[in-house]
Amino acid sequence: MMFIGLIQIGINMKMLPLSAIAAAFVILFPLVGDAQTDLSRIEARLEALEKRAELAERRAEAAEQKAEKLERVMNMHETTKQPISTVVKEPISNTNVPRESEEKPTSGIQYHNDYGELKLYGDVEFNMDGASRQGQITSVRTALGKNNQPNKSDNWDINGRILIGVDGNHLKDNGNYAGFSVQPLADMTGKMNLDDAAFYFGQKDRWQVKLGRYEAYDMFPLGQDTFVQYSGNTANDLYSDGFGYIYMMKEGRGRSGDGGSVQLSHSLDDWYFEINALVEDGTALFDDSNYHGYQLDNKKNVIYLRPVVAWQPNDFKVAIAMESQVINNAYGDNVDGHWKDMSKRNGYGMTLGWNSVEKYSDNGVQLTFSTAYLDAIAETDLSLGGYALWRRAQLGYIYAHNNIKDFNAVNISTDPNSVLNNIPGKYDVHTLYASYELPQILAIDNYKIYLGAYYSKINADNPNLISHHDDERYGVRARFKYFF
Repeated sequence: MMFIGLIQIGINMKMLPLSAIAAAFVILFPLVGDAQTDLSRIEARLEALEKRAELAERRAEAAEQKAEKLERVMNMHETTKQPISTVVKEPISNTNVPRESEEKPTSGIQYHNDYGELKLYGDVEFNMDGASRQGQITSVRTALGKNNQPNKSDNWDINGRILIGVDGNHLKDNGNYAGFSVQPLADMTGKMNLDDAAFYFGQKDRWQVKLGRYEAYDMFPLGQDTFVQYSGNTANDLYSDGFGYIYMMKEGRGRSGDGGSVQLSHSLDDWYFEINALVEDGTALFDDSNYHGYQLDNKKNVIYLRPVVAWQPNDFKVAIAMESQVINNAYGDNVDGHWKDMSKRNGYGMTLGWNSVEKYSDNGVQLTFSTAYLDAIAETDLSLGGYALWRRAQLGYIYAHNNIKDFNAVNISTDPNSVLNNIPGKYDVHTLYASYELPQILAIDNYKIYLGAYYSKINADNPNLISHHDDERYGVRARFKYFF
């Protein structure tokens, strides 16, 4: 019995660890299960947080893109100082071109989007003229809407045009840009004409390429002139037999009705470089295609190359240039049974200027002196000009010397409006002009009236060269100018 009792005690003692292990397992099993459950929940939460982080990252990228677009728009607005889609006023400027060629509208409507900006503006110009006699003594057109006929004018005249301009420009953050400009004209005669129609591209403040219809650098600026400057075809019908010729380096400047231009320009600190090529029918330069009594026959288009170098360190500016027709036998006529090339034309010019009007609007002074020389077939021409502008009043003078070495006597003109007798000789043309600006008419900033007067006289070494009863002109003009 004792032995059996010992055996039972041993068995009970062996079962005690097993019971303890079982009890511990029973106690720990829920804890392990709970730990696994918590781990699954943590993994699910981490996955949710990861998805939220990805979503937040995408939202941050979208917000960054929107911020970049907003920054570009704000930078554009800071540059132009103008809000989106509104009527604005801005200073007169010519991007990348330090020229004083023509007056630009001071106001306009601009629209901005991701593709750039679009500007709409207008320029109204109407004139009331009074002259001492009919006709002119030079081939320079002093009236608009006369079908390029310098001798077709009257003692009294009202003329003018309205220009509607559209400019587009897209400027990138790295300075690259592209744009266009188109300026249709509606004149008082009921005809539609065109000033500029050009496309350009380049890098801001560095280089630019331009193609189309436009004017290159002005080498004979006239300032606040109201008579000689005009809109329309700059390079056409400049020369007319029977009239004095004021050469102003405009033959290769561009804006031709018979061709187009391409230009490369570059800005470097205070320096500006430009080369312009004009391709056109060369006979379009001459009124009715007549030159020295010869009827010109166009064989091929001409190419005028016109390089310009300008330097402007401060208020002072100097520019030198030349223009050369580089195509041989482009046009001419038969002389004594043989073809004669009359297309050689080389011009040279320089202009000096001082302008402190922008710094001192009330007492600033603008002074300009220009000279131009032309070497052509059987003719040389020299022009000197200058003006002074102070307190909206301007006085200018132009001297032109023509030396005609040959003329076809068979075709001497009998036009009663012709001043010259169309024979070889030397002529001098003197022109004095003045103008005064009346600003802010009716308290409107962009409405002005210019009052102008001029006097011109032509002289010759040989008294038989000129009809002395018709060798001078003088007149007055009131120009109404409105920008919008």
